[in-house]
Amino acid sequence: MILNARLQTEQSPADSLPILLIHGLFGSLDNLGVLARELKDARPLIQVDVRNHGLSPRADEMSYAVMAQDMFDTLDAHGIERVSVIGHSMGGKIAMTMSALAPERLEQLVMIDIAPVDYQTRRHDDIFAAINAVSESGVQRRSDAAQVMRSVIAEEGVIQFILKSFHEGEWRFNVPVLWDNYAAISGWQEVPAWPHPALFIRGGDSAYLDNRYRDALLKQFPAAHAHVISGAGHWVHAEKPEAVLRSVRRFLRFKSKYLAAKV
Repeated sequence: MILNARLQTEQSPADSLPILLIHGLFGSLDNLGVLARELKDARPLIQVDVRNHGLSPRADEMSYAVMAQDMFDTLDAHGIERVSVIGHSMGGKIAMTMSALAPERLEQLVMIDIAPVDYQTRRHDDIFAAINAVSESGVQRRSDAAQVMRSVIAEEGVIQFILKSFHEGEWRFNVPVLWDNYAAISGWQEVPAWPHPALFIRGGDSAYLDNRYRDALLKQFPAAHAHVISGAGHWVHAEKPEAVLRSVRRFLRFKSKYLAAKV
């Protein structure tokens, strides 16, 4: 599947390796915009809407294998052979799965607040409930949708994040398919060890990437390095963008330092 994408090449050196940015569940290609704005001067960038999100095509399947293949199909459509990848949450799992499908096409991987594990838990049922409440209410404006969502979700930041995909009374993600595939999205199929540079950025207040997942992470990404950003949760790139950018820039610039690094 060829995804809706935004390619930025005009400000970066012509011979530099592109960076692919992949958003998480309920997101869109704009969600990593804070990183894109600061990295576009150094590398060409390609941002994508994952299938069933944003303006990309819809489909019933949401396995990581098919979503990773979507990335390669989209890169092929833009004539891009090799990339570094930055992915948040679900997007990080897509990035890690790409390393199993075509490792030779990847230079570096950056995973933001996600581990290569089956979490075996449902973290988003309140978000689904809020989304469905908005749909059932028939409201058209974001301000009205926010009022509906506040009856279900307490975190204003989460509400505003979700509402970025609400346009003229419609959601720009395929809610029924995301619900039906939630076990696959929160789950994981172990990938072969990828011995190349990989950076895992964790929000210090988030449980997605804590020490209980260390062994599984190092088994699959033995050259991984971890960076913890204190005072941030799962959306660490939105809460602490400068800290995330410093970590990403350091990793992309000095990748050789991480070849033998351990979490």
